[in-house]
Amino acid sequence: MSTPEHQRLQDLADGSADWRKWGPYLSERQWGTVREDYSADGNAWRYFTHDQARSRSYRWGEDGLAGFSDDHQLLCFALGLWNGKDPILKERLFGLGNGEGNHGEAVKERYHYLDALPSYAYAKYLYRYPQAPFPYLDLVAANAARGKDEPPYELCDTGVFAENRYFDVVVEYAKDGPEDILIAVGITNRGPEAAELTVLPTLWFRNTWSWSDDTPKPNLKQVEKKSPTSIIAAVHAELGVRYLYCAGAPQALFTENETNNRRLFGGDNAGRFVKDGINDCVVGGVKGAVNPRRTGTKAAVRYDLVLEPGERRELRLRLADGTPASSDRGDGPFVGFDAMLASRRAEADAFYASLLPEKAGKDGETALILRQACAGLLWNAQFYCFDAGRWLGEHGAAPGGTPGHPVRNTAWAHLDNADVITAPDKWEYPWYAAWNLAFHSLPLALVDAERAKRQLCLLLDSRYLHPNGKLPASEWDFSAPEPPLHGCAVWSVYDHDKARRGGRGDLAFLRQAFPGLLMTFTWWANRVDAEGRDLLSGGLVDVDAIEIFDRFPVEAARIETSTGSAWMAFQCAQMLQIAVELAVEDAAYEPFAVKFFDHLMGMAQAMEHMAGGTVALWDEADGWYYDLVRAEGGSAQTLKARSFAGLVPILACAVLPAAAVSRLPRLEERLRRVTGLQQEGSALPLASTRAGQGERRLVAIVGEARLRKLLARILDEQEFLSPFGVRSLSRAHLQDPVACLLADENEIRVGYRPGEAEDALCAGNVNWRGPVWLPLNALLVNALLQHYLYYGNRLRIECPAGSGQRLSLYEVAELITVRLAALFHPDANGIRPALRGEPALGADEGALLLFHEYFDGDDGTGLGASHQTGWTALIAPLLRLFATTSAAEFLDAGAGAGTGSRERRNAWPAAARV
Repeated sequence: MSTPEHQRLQDLADGSADWRKWGPYLSERQWGTVREDYSADGNAWRYFTHDQARSRSYRWGEDGLAGFSDDHQLLCFALGLWNGKDPILKERLFGLGNGEGNHGEAVKERYHYLDALPSYAYAKYLYRYPQAPFPYLDLVAANAARGKDEPPYELCDTGVFAENRYFDVVVEYAKDGPEDILIAVGITNRGPEAAELTVLPTLWFRNTWSWSDDTPKPNLKQVEKKSPTSIIAAVHAELGVRYLYCAGAPQALFTENETNNRRLFGGDNAGRFVKDGINDCVVGGVKGAVNPRRTGTKAAVRYDLVLEPGERRELRLRLADGTPASSDRGDGPFVGFDAMLASRRAEADAFYASLLPEKAGKDGETALILRQACAGLLWNAQFYCFDAGRWLGEHGAAPGGTPGHPVRNTAWAHLDNADVITAPDKWEYPWYAAWNLAFHSLPLALVDAERAKRQLCLLLDSRYLHPNGKLPASEWDFSAPEPPLHGCAVWSVYDHDKARRGGRGDLAFLRQAFPGLLMTFTWWANRVDAEGRDLLSGGLVDVDAIEIFDRFPVEAARIETSTGSAWMAFQCAQMLQIAVELAVEDAAYEPFAVKFFDHLMGMAQAMEHMAGGTVALWDEADGWYYDLVRAEGGSAQTLKARSFAGLVPILACAVLPAAAVSRLPRLEERLRRVTGLQQEGSALPLASTRAGQGERRLVAIVGEARLRKLLARILDEQEFLSPFGVRSLSRAHLQDPVACLLADENEIRVGYRPGEAEDALCAGNVNWRGPVWLPLNALLVNALLQHYLYYGNRLRIECPAGSGQRLSLYEVAELITVRLAALFHPDANGIRPALRGEPALGADEGALLLFHEYFDGDDGTGLGASHQTGWTALIAPLLRLFATTSAAEFLDAGAGAGTGSRERRNAWPAAARV
């Protein structure tokens, strides 16, 4: 099905129209990032506070409420609000930095991403603004007073929403062309009494001129014209001229986007007018704080409203690169505004209907979840600018410099980023992270495959990828090792796109990505596996408690982990599939396919024969992979905690079409040789010349016997299988925690906790101690479906364990997905489990979803970042797959000969064609 949005995406692909030039590319919190940290001690959280944000010009980026900008964030638009009672304008979201909250950093606002098209021809955002003074100090003090055993103190707990005394502020963007943006701001008084609200649509330039002598300063000025419309002209050397048309002729206020040094530091200002001038004029009544000549680099138009109970008022603005066509006819810039807005809303409906037809969405709930998940993902895109070499020089950490304190990322001077990238969460995580971005690309491919491909290749570009092959992790430590997911993401996006293109794979994309992926693989092999044993040690502990133990007790020990080795094997399996796909068209890639197969073999053997062959990571009696702990000078001990780490080996699998293998004789010989050596259920990869379902071949770390044992644990509701997906740690460890004593008498202790941490764990949460994570569940579902392509309906597993019901691997994957979806569906009491911690404010609250970072393993309550759509959007492709594809259709999609998309279909995004 083709829709107007599909045509816009085609225009983008062929370069005929840049519909993505303008989008929601502002952060919702720029303070508290490493980029903005110029402190004497390197404490980014405390250096640039929320209180400073209204007065201080940012160095590397901008933030704003429901913001929109060009793709280099040169000209920015966002809302300012004032309820007549707050001490400052509401120009950005508020929250607690790391160390302020009793459960880590967290936003303390109510807002929702309601809708978005991938071209941003339409986008919709809701912000709920209290009519009482915003409780900034109360939120800080109450959270500081609470301990880890208490829940965080949220905005709803303060009482400011009592009796529905708040405004719903809905912002809609609708493009009449790539450079012509209609802006509708709808305000509704939900309270029982009349209430005042000042709305300040704000336009400003990012301050680039203060940091470079050769950058000309742009200018905003009011256009003198007798009209019922206020017009602000924006003149920029790169952007040219833009006009902001404001219906109703509101008063325009101008100042400069310059730091108020006098307020913050007691120094001199660059000029009379500074960044917080509009704030001081509106809130403080200081008329001299704004420029009477109506010119500057920051401007706002002022609408003073009084709304009766239940009353809704709409403001209209238009940001365009010239005079709209209607104005040329003398009709004014807002003629046809309502019709265009209605048209874009309808086009958004048509676009999402094409992804999930009405009959597949059943009661509409599935469609609602999918659409808002994708909307959040698209809203979380932001412009990310960071010239690390320059930043290091400014910190005295350039070659020959002498920094005054330890400086982050000194090995990354080559990094020069200035791109729109999907962030995990634009308030809590306003930066990219390599493993998050890999997950983001999968639901992104559902709505915009070309953008997903471009984003994956971005991190493999020389401006990002380290010369040694290391992917940049995140700005907090670009060198931190993260699970190697990039190859999986590249392969999954390619496979989905191939189906979308009617079986014509974008081999140019694979060829572009392959060298960078090969460099990354080599970095892992040479740096993480420094001893050359095909066994990854260290536990990948640099990723938010990526393992189930705390960091501090294990400094004197080495963790020999099934997780690290299995992640590497997983990377090999993805690279094997990519190499096979390329080798069918170009025999020069066949040696790479053989290379990755051999590495898989090596890692399987290393996981089986450790400590001189006396200890294995696999425990046959328990049917689980366990980690080993080796203290300095001591013997290896098994850490018998059943965690998600133990099932990562299942992920290390590749399904190869027989037709492809038959065209690669060296790989086929390797498969034949291994088959002669292995026995079913051994630790060696199952690589059988015996054809499976659809004549496919399976290469996997876990054979059938071990797969059955692992799944018996995973599908046990007393262990991993919760009502809301698969937990990260077995619930058996609630009553039976595991302890491991090291030689220096430090103890590693692991116990199940379904939700937030009660002690000082890494990153202040307990992600790997019990909660449900969408990324890990999605990886497991994908692996089960890959195994299903080989085993078909021959392999059936009791699910749930003890139920007597035996399901195929496809049905097991579907059951897990149904339980994940239960997080967002209303239960028997009409409550959506994920929103259990967010009290409803109004009758429409049922249609307002939040996509949290992770979820309570017992009751499904959303935890962590509340808008982590970056990876929780993975629910969207999973829902679509099982809503549109039966098990038989899934198998049939891989039944043919050759290497097309119908021969090897990846489970991440459903391959049903749009």
